[in-house]
Amino acid sequence: MVDIAALAEFSRNNCIAICSGLVPANLLTTLTTLILVVLNRPRNQLRFSVIIAVNLALILALHVVSWWVIGVVQAPTFILLALSTVCLALNGWAIVQKRGWVALISHQPKWLKLIHE
Repeated sequence: MVDIAALAEFSRNNCIAICSGLVPANLLTTLTTLILVVLNRPRNQLRFSVIIAVNLALILALHVVSWWVIGVVQAPTFILLALSTVCLALNGWAIVQKRGWVALISHQPKWLKLIHE
């Protein structure tokens, strides 16, 4: 059985190492997802990237929660949670959107077409 208290203690004791690994990993995997969207790669490649990025963002959020449980509420915890939330949102958008980036850019709203005419 998994001991949550031991995992939380490990998370807090190794905070610098965990954050120095998770922050760049979150940024790189989310960037990879966005690049796959821009290049209009197949959905299975996109899903693989999103699964990795979402798992890393959730681990970072759980790391922040382990600090909040013991009462440490400071700016770094909010910044890390914001990073995790942004990564989750971008990856969620990437998996939900149906068209590639090129199609999104080339599609102009009606009011913009009227201005050009």
